Order: sequence, then C-alpha cells, then structure tokens
Amino acid sequence: MKVRTCSVAGQFYPGEPSHLEQLLEGFFRKAADGRNARGIVSPHAGYIYSGKTAARAFTAIDPAFDGTFLVIGPSHRGFLTCASAVDWETPLGIVENDPEFVDRLEVEVDEVSHRGEHSLEVQMPFIRYRFPRCRVVPVMMGDQSPASAVHLAGRILEAVHRTGRNVRIVASSDFSHYVPDAQARRDDLAAIGPLLTLDTDGFYRKVQELGVSACGYGPIATMVMATKGLGARKAELLQYTTSGDITGDHGQVVGYAAIAVI
Repeated sequence: MKVRTCSVAGQFYPGEPSHLEQLLEGFFRKAADGRNARGIVSPHAGYIYSGKTAARAFTAIDPAFDGTFLVIGPSHRGFLTCASAVDWETPLGIVENDPEFVDRLEVEVDEVSHRGEHSLEVQMPFIRYRFPRCRVVPVMMGDQSPASAVHLAGRILEAVHRTGRNVRIVASSDFSHYVPDAQARRDDLAAIGPLLTLDTDGFYRKVQELGVSACGYGPIATMVMATKGLGARKAELLQYTTSGDITGDHGQVVGYAAIAVI
C-alpha cells in the first residue's frame, strides 16, 4: 500500500509519538466551542509558533465529525495544482485518504509533487489526533488566482454533490511574512476583514493593495467560496497571533490566523 510518508516530522512538529500527543493534548485543552464550522483557516508553521492557533481553528469543528476533510494548501515550490490519492502517515498513525472523492474532484493526482511540501502535512497530526475516524483529500494549489479559486471551488461542490460526502474544508495558510509586528497585525486584519462577510473579491483586493504576503490566499478564497456554496453565511476570526508572541522579536514576524466559516 502506498503512503505519503512524513517529511517534516521532527522539524515542524515532534516526530516522537508520545511527545507529539502530549503537545496536541495541551493545544486542545479548550473544548469544542459549539460552532461546527464548515471550513477553517489554519496556519502551517512550526507548532512552537502556530500550533495553538491551528488548534483553535480545529476546535470550531465538532470533535464527533467523522466525514471527509478536504485540506487545501499552497505549493511553496511552484508545482501545479494537484491532489493526493494515497493515505498520509503521521507519527500518531495513518490518516486514510478518500479516493472516491479524489476521483470525483477531477483534479490531477501527482504524488511526487506532494513530497516535501509542509503546508498540508502539518495539518494531518491535528486531524489524526482530534478526528481519528475521518478521511482526507489533500489538494496542493499552484495557481492561486481568483479564476483558479472559482474553478477549484466549483470542482469541490460538484464532488460533494456527486459523492454525498459530509465534508469540512481546511485552508492551510500563514499570513504576513517577515515584516514588523505592527504592520503584520494592521495589514493582516485588514485583509481578513472582507472574509468575515465571505467577500472573496474584497479579500483579493486587500491582499494586493496592501501587499500581504499570505502564502495560501488562494486556498483561503477557495475554501470560503466552497463553504458559501454549501450554505455558510459568515466567518469569525477566532484568534490572531504572530511569531513575535513566542520569540519576543517583533521586528520580523509571521502572522497566523484561526478563522471559522459557519
């Protein structure tokens, strides 16, 4: 059986199972908040920097959820948009793929391009720990243009319709990269503003106008469009942090947001 093996365990998150489980247990001390979000934005930096914020996003989904997670992350190496149709390894065990949904999604499958990409991998231990009965459909997004987001969101909605799956969508993204803390907070929150009313056009405009270096703006827009098509009506910013909150260095930070679309 083919499996996408861990590539950043021991770097972005602990590779030793008991250490990872202990860390996640601490992140998830907060109980589910009752929102049962259809989609979330979750950061993908090292857990020491963004793990608590990522866990905050996942607490907006009912822990009893046992359907399919569609996880969309950016390609940091310039690969084209592609899906993975194999199971994914984590130090806590295997996260099973949903191959029928992948097939219905009609996005090119390319396992080689997924090797070494961390934007999707860092989400998998959260899913394995919090939602052990769920399956996943990992999608790496290359072209993040508005047109590509519209197209991918349409493919997602069609796949949901054709499979009848109960899905939750995770958009994996950090926000501003290596700017002063005050600038990151100002610009990131301005870009997040339109998302709270599910205004993806406004989100794209703000990202461009302010030069917000969010690496996964396409996955975010795709998630919002798709969840809106599934009946979502609003979004909430659950938490915003920067790497400076951990390091104490506020001169060059990366921004992290937990957002729930309901």
